[in-house]
Amino acid sequence: MRNDTGAHTLSFTATREDYRIAWLAALAITIHIAESMLPSPLPGIKPGLANVVTIAALLLYGWRAAVWVSLLRVVVGSLLIGTFLTPTFVLSFSGALASLAVIGLGSLLPGRGLGPVGYCLLASMAHIAAQFYVAYRLFIPHEALFGLLPVLMTAGVGFGLASGLLVRAMMAHFKSDAGPGAPTA
Repeated sequence: MRNDTGAHTLSFTATREDYRIAWLAALAITIHIAESMLPSPLPGIKPGLANVVTIAALLLYGWRAAVWVSLLRVVVGSLLIGTFLTPTFVLSFSGALASLAVIGLGSLLPGRGLGPVGYCLLASMAHIAAQFYVAYRLFIPHEALFGLLPVLMTAGVGFGLASGLLVRAMMAHFKSDAGPGAPTA
């Protein structure tokens, strides 16, 4: 497209989906930043509350929206807290990719899929497994690290279950507020 001076300009019209993804990503980024300030009893143990937004996006708008929300959360969140391209970013990004892969596969299952609790448990386990693998391969290639794996996976199950219950409650609230024809989980 040319402007009044004859120079080429780039034109972009935001769609309703663009606004929706931006809003969900902003919410996930805010939670991600707040969660980064929480003290942790062990490295790598965080509640993963920003994933609640990702799973809600999956259930309401599909896997593509969940991918955008999750990746924007990790990249923009890391830029804002100053961890972009650090080991923390690499671990977070690898966990997000693994989570997205398993929820994408889970969404292909026949029937109604896994539901909020199933998706959150899958995402949590994949996130921790990927982070553990990357930490072992790139940062701490020591056998003693395997002593942490049961603790991390147990925390992942607990936090995944809690997140799933939170998403389920959110979906029930959205369904009751939206009335007929609303997206269902």
